[in-house]
Amino acid sequence: MARRHAAPRRTAAAGAAMVALTAAALTLPSAHASAPAPRQLSSPQAAELARQITADLGADTAGSYYDARTGRLVVGVLDQETAARVRFAGAEPRTVRHSAAELASTQRTLKAEAAIPGTAWSVDPRANKVVVTADSTVTGDRQDRLDEVVARLGDKVAVKRTAGKFRPFIAGGDAIWGSGVRCSLGFNVTKGGKPYFLTAGHCGNASQTWSASQGGGQIGVTESSSFPGHDYALVRYTSNVAHPSAVDLYGGGTQDIGKAGEATVGEQVQRSGSTTGVHGGEVTALDVTVNYEEGAVEGMIGTSVCAEPGDSGGALFDGDTALGLTSGGSGDCSSGGETFFQPVPAALQAYGAQLP
Repeated sequence: MARRHAAPRRTAAAGAAMVALTAAALTLPSAHASAPAPRQLSSPQAAELARQITADLGADTAGSYYDARTGRLVVGVLDQETAARVRFAGAEPRTVRHSAAELASTQRTLKAEAAIPGTAWSVDPRANKVVVTADSTVTGDRQDRLDEVVARLGDKVAVKRTAGKFRPFIAGGDAIWGSGVRCSLGFNVTKGGKPYFLTAGHCGNASQTWSASQGGGQIGVTESSSFPGHDYALVRYTSNVAHPSAVDLYGGGTQDIGKAGEATVGEQVQRSGSTTGVHGGEVTALDVTVNYEEGAVEGMIGTSVCAEPGDSGGALFDGDTALGLTSGGSGDCSSGGETFFQPVPAALQAYGAQLP
């Protein structure tokens, strides 16, 4: 099979180049220490620094995002002492109104009272709010219910509309073919020394067997899949085909994949899929809850990247770092849209898999 997307070597590792950065953030000083200016960082470095600051300061912070224009990690804080510690760690503090705990409580209320098909929500660290997106199906009683819950939550919530309909991006067509469905291969991985690949869970639910072309011979079988709740599946290769750790760039050439990582809000990313090839965009949100008609999926990556039916399962990546598996969204690659991705680290951990 010509198109072989591969997966990272281990999800938790950010790379040896991060060691000095990580060590610097492990023990943050008091507010009275002299603080250097925020560092200029690459997006992977920003993701690692964000993880360390969150681990060290926890509830004292309120989300973070990567400012690609300045190369700085911006961290929401509630007081000047935390601001000084964030600045010393190498990030830029920004004073906000709502704590991470408040916004997490807001998300729990939405889950309990407004889990309406056609909605999605996540914390927007730039706005310091939970942003709820409603698609074109949220009308009538659904709209009334959403409006009532949002009104009670006050300024901790903002609502926006999207003209499309949230749906998994599955289709009949080519690429990896199942029983009447077409999806895209995400990343090649190994488990117990044997070759597998990751794709979307709703693809794994739809077909037990897979081939490289319509009507072609079997190349793999679905060993496990999860959807809704999560959106990942593990397929075991059953034929001797190439499975490099690389992503097809569709214009000729491939991108080697060396590791898996966590995405960062503001990060510039690319997506590869069998319907629309390679498209780029920005990570707009993390830990997104998407309420598809089939049920809710949590912990997703929200992006401005477009996708279309058949792109499901395809690779989201930044350079040699695997980030996500295409799940679904709204819009298309002509008019634009938004797409949600299942984080790769969670899939690797769930299946005990590694990059080849």
